[in-house]
Amino acid sequence: MNDAIKTSHAPKAPCLAVFGTGSDVGKSIIAAALCRVFADRGLRVAPYKAQNMSNNSGVTPEGLEMGRAQIVQAEAAGIAPHVDMNPILLKPTSDVGSQVVLMGEAIGNQTAMDYHQKKAGLVSAANAALDRLRRAHDLVVMEGAGSCAEVNLMDHDIVNFPMAAYADAPVIIVGDIHRGGIFAQLVGTIACLPEDYRQRVAGFIINRFRGDLRLFEDGVRWIEEKTGLPVFGVLPWYDHIRIDPEDSVVIERPKAVRAETDGKPAVAVIRIPHISNFTDFDPLKAVNGLAVHFVETPQDLSAFSAVLLPGSKNTRYDLEWLKNGGWHARLTEYQAGGGHITGICGGYQMMGLTVHDPGGLEGVPGSTDGLGLLPVETVLKAPKTTTLSRFSWDDIAGTGYEIHMGQTHLTGGAPLVRVHERNGRPTADTDGCMAGDGRTMGTYMHGLFDTPALIKRWLTTVGLGSIEMPATGGLDAKLEQYALLAEHFGKYVDVDKIAGLI
Repeated sequence: MNDAIKTSHAPKAPCLAVFGTGSDVGKSIIAAALCRVFADRGLRVAPYKAQNMSNNSGVTPEGLEMGRAQIVQAEAAGIAPHVDMNPILLKPTSDVGSQVVLMGEAIGNQTAMDYHQKKAGLVSAANAALDRLRRAHDLVVMEGAGSCAEVNLMDHDIVNFPMAAYADAPVIIVGDIHRGGIFAQLVGTIACLPEDYRQRVAGFIINRFRGDLRLFEDGVRWIEEKTGLPVFGVLPWYDHIRIDPEDSVVIERPKAVRAETDGKPAVAVIRIPHISNFTDFDPLKAVNGLAVHFVETPQDLSAFSAVLLPGSKNTRYDLEWLKNGGWHARLTEYQAGGGHITGICGGYQMMGLTVHDPGGLEGVPGSTDGLGLLPVETVLKAPKTTTLSRFSWDDIAGTGYEIHMGQTHLTGGAPLVRVHERNGRPTADTDGCMAGDGRTMGTYMHGLFDTPALIKRWLTTVGLGSIEMPATGGLDAKLEQYALLAEHFGKYVDVDKIAGLI
């Protein structure tokens, strides 16, 4: 376990909770905006989510794992991420089970039923983490999970109202007008809550509005009259700000695409069932001369300049999905025709010759033949690797992180990158593999595309070296986006009224 944030015996800071009418209504982004807005006002702000369910995770400076959304919120607040901000992380491995990460360390896989039966024992860890944050900061912005009004789950809920009650936090409920039914979302949520929870709700934020805000003024008045609660603001839809999303719901069921539709060279990311850390490819989306498409249904790939295989939380399952669903033939055909294929983490493992799971870490013990695109073999085994790493590709330096079970050994080809440091400790190691054709490669290194010079190196490899790079990358680029988010938020939301809650 990690060392807790060092705290004094100072009084506990107030908390402000951001809950939602459902999943993907914008809770994570609004919590990030609040972190940045109040940090800009001189407060020491920390994010917090007691339990996060997502395969989109990252690594703290201590080398521990936590949800990506709270890492984003910590960056927005101007502080380093810490596992106290997300003490429980569930990483789904199937429809009914998840890997449980407690205080940054994987403690095993559990079915949903097993987890619910043992959840009570985790409440104390979540409460203690929140207490530490409150003693070390001036304000804690708490994020809820899914809908805060799931009546069948309230008895087992440790993320939404029970945690707000523990922290004595006022609650802002977020609804998404873009998906329709905003009046039913907000009024229905309030109606489903027991009286003690209802009394904790301080007001609403309506997210993702398209059109003339004046046309919704009557709607705001109706909501306020019906509920007796204020609407703190109506946030318009934006296209000029890029913030890492929390989980893969934003890329569900992508449609088949034509690479040449918008006239830009394009790359395809295969949307596998248990995709993880798909935000690895967000920096590529920021390259003006490049189109990035997530594709799920097998299609002809010949028009794409490169194909990317992302990380996976169930490598062997997703490998079988690729082979049995038609993608294997498409990828093999694409490679044989001169195409460029790059795998990250689980995608790298799947590109090899074999993936062995002798201990059944991801399911039934056994081995699965890989895609045969790289001369590597992988053995899945504990302990889990979680590192912040410094590395270089052809003397171009980068920083990234590694999150994976097992080890991959080269049987041919050459290492892709040199690793110089892991979790602050110097090392002289290598990672990844580049096949002899120079067109097929893989690595465990998340963050390969965070540095503009490394994007340029990769684009040159795939024949797109003439594309102009963004001026900034990595954390500097993200900080620019958080500033834009705070500006947008402050323009349309009554921040002073929200400040009055705390």
